[in-house]
Amino acid sequence: MLKSTLLKATQAGAKVLKEYFNGTFTISYKDTINNLVTEADKKAEAAIIAAIHEDYPDHHILSEEVGELKQGSSIKWIIDPIDGTVNFAHGIPLCCVSIGVEQDGEMILGAVYNPIMNELFFAQKGFGATLNDKLIHVSQKKNVANACLVTGFPYEWENSANNPMTVLERFVKLGLPVRRLGSAAIDLCWVACGRFDGFWEHSLNAWDSAAGYLIVQEAGGKVTDFKGNAYSPYQKQILATNGHIHTDLLKEINSIQ
Repeated sequence: MLKSTLLKATQAGAKVLKEYFNGTFTISYKDTINNLVTEADKKAEAAIIAAIHEDYPDHHILSEEVGELKQGSSIKWIIDPIDGTVNFAHGIPLCCVSIGVEQDGEMILGAVYNPIMNELFFAQKGFGATLNDKLIHVSQKKNVANACLVTGFPYEWENSANNPMTVLERFVKLGLPVRRLGSAAIDLCWVACGRFDGFWEHSLNAWDSAAGYLIVQEAGGKVTDFKGNAYSPYQKQILATNGHIHTDLLKEINSIQ
């Protein structure tokens, strides 16, 4: 039942995303000029929450726009109605609905759907990960020198030694191809299906990574913080890889003082 509700809610949000994509909608701003929220974000979020509450009116909700709707439930739905809002607002088809389901503090289900590209990623803990119902696996590259990486940047960061730009510079100077798609959920899913070999980011929120990190793990990958500790979506830093190059990437990230 949880799985069917998750997929129903994901489709409900994606329907709104697709209807508004390349259309006309209002845009407002959060803490910085490029941290956007659109009319479509809010309507997609409302559609997702309505679909969940139809089946589970007493479940806990954590969503990017409305915040936390606490209930006395062991189940929490962690929602990003449109991950990649800047892309969405500019008509760039790298945007998606991302929903993770957590039970007693453990992520058990995740779905990420980009309706523009018609790619639905799904994972259930212990049952593997799929793309459009076909099993997916991380890449098998074992050498960082051959890796293709992806990253993202926060809208603001402190000018510390180990900041997003210095880490990016480190990898670029090693001659590695590094991409920046603008959607952490898609970044994670593309690691899961082997398009990328690794993804790192310095500052994420729970709704950015809750679904995607489970999808990476269930596809055979590894996800930690920058110290190599087990990942939690409630912490900011993330490194997700195919597992083979994880230790080497951690060393490079932490070599900058």
